[in-house]
Order: sequence, then C-alpha cells, then structure tokens
Amino acid sequence: MAAKAGRVRIICLGLSALDQVWRVERFFAGEGAKLRGFDYSTLGGGMAANAAVTGARLGGSVAFWGRAGDDAAGREMRAAMAAEGIDVANFKLFADGRSSVSGIIVDASGERQIVNFRGAFPAAADWLPLDEVAHVSAVLADPRWVEGAVALFGRARALGIPTVLDGDVADADVFERLLPLTDHAIFSEPALAAFAGSADDAALGKLARFNCRVTAVTRGSEGVSWSEHGHVHRRAAYTVPVVDTTGAGDVFHGAYVFAIGAGLAVRDAMAFAAAAAALKCTHSGGRAGIPSIHDCLALMRTHQ
Repeated sequence: MAAKAGRVRIICLGLSALDQVWRVERFFAGEGAKLRGFDYSTLGGGMAANAAVTGARLGGSVAFWGRAGDDAAGREMRAAMAAEGIDVANFKLFADGRSSVSGIIVDASGERQIVNFRGAFPAAADWLPLDEVAHVSAVLADPRWVEGAVALFGRARALGIPTVLDGDVADADVFERLLPLTDHAIFSEPALAAFAGSADDAALGKLARFNCRVTAVTRGSEGVSWSEHGHVHRRAAYTVPVVDTTGAGDVFHGAYVFAIGAGLAVRDAMAFAAAAAALKCTHSGGRAGIPSIHDCLALMRTHQ
C-alpha cells in the first residue's frame, strides 16, 4: 500500500452543522410519544465538515470552504474547526444568514435518526479563492452547496486533481450537475436508491453515463461496493463493537479523500476508509471517535 511522499493537502467544501445529540434507549414508538434521554451533547457536525476534521486528524493539511450564519452556532462551529488545525479562512459567516443545526437521536444499539435545518445563506460562490486549488492533493464536496461544489470541482478537474463527491440524499438535478465533474462518487444507500432507482450493485452501472472513475455505495455494517473500469468490487466492513454510527459515513469520505490524495489505489483507499469509519463507531458522537492514521493502520493489520 504505497503512498506519495509529503503531506496530504485537501479542500473540503459543503455543510457544517451544529449537532444536538440525544441518547435514548429506543426510538419513538408512534405519534405523540415522548422519550427520556439519558445523555445530551452539542457537537460540531455536517458532512463536509466532519470529513475535514477526519482529514486533519489523519495528519492532512485541510481547508474547509463553507457557509454559516454569523450567529452563536456559526461562531461555535468555526472555532471548533480552527481548534482542529483546519484552515477556516473561507468558512464564511454571513451577517444575514442562519446556521445549519441538526437534532440527532441515538438509540441503545448505536443507530441514529436525524432532523436537519440546512441553514439559510447566499448561494453564490464567486468569492471562493479557486487559485488555491492548484496547491492541493484532492478535493471533496457534499451536495449541500451545489454552486460551490461546481466551482471547486470544475477548477480541480481542469488541473487534474481528484474530486470526491459525498453522495448524500439530494435532488436529482444536483447530481446531474456534479457527477460529470466527479472522479470518485460515493453514495449512501438511500441517496443511490433515490437517484438511480435502487441501491443494489447493478445501480452503480446506471451511473456509467457520467464517466466517473469510481462509483460506490456505502452499506454500513455490510461494507462498501464500488464500480471501477466496469467491474464491481466489494469490501466487507470491519467488525467492531458499535456504540454510535453518527458521522460514520462522513468519516469514510474524509478518510477516502485523504487516501486518494496520498496516492493510494482505490482498493487500498476503500480499506483505509472502512477502517476509519469502523473505529469511529466505537465512540459516541460524530467526531469524538475519529481515529488517527496509526489506529487505522493497526486495525487493517489485524484483519489482513
């Protein structure tokens, strides 16, 4: 599993949300039900933001490009990412914006349900410093800011820099715009089913018209499937004691873009990302369990 020399440099663009997390014994049983939580916390979250933190914890030089309101939530999120060593110069807080906030309920098995307010801020991406893209190893975007993702991916593609899309649930027109600019498209099962009509391996073939190098779908405890050069491959998930799956997909994406930026082959990048996501699930919260590169490699060695 050879990697390029030098520090991996990544830009992650998209959603940063403030997560309010309740831990409960079980989910709501029906309408009008009430639950008693046995724990509560407020944490930074969001797909691209969690991916950025993952890249930084793994040892990468990471910049986060995104939007939030100039409110208490926005300032808290920006400060938390800066504390991770992430470049937040282009995490813009808008005076008339409203930050994204999520409510997350985690049951005793570690599974979660999420309600998200996506926030409100200007869509324009003309303020992004696209000249900085020339200095990075790889870029990642989620589908929550399509204008920004199109700008970032367009510049990266022109420079031959790998683009990684976190394919979370989004309107079809978002994927129609982003996939032609994407080298590595990694979907969640619900997102792939909504866009391609199903989430089985055959659905990956339906995305061939976009000419992505890799199309993939993460399957939680069932691992990941991906199509590369017309062939479907599968990688089993690592078996670990699950405490909380919140953020596991984000960590997978962050570890994957780090690995691709480091020059790993796709199969090795998938294994590395699966290890990072598995280790995250052994801790509560979306970021608390994000592992180091040494922890990931140790888990991979024990499962060779």
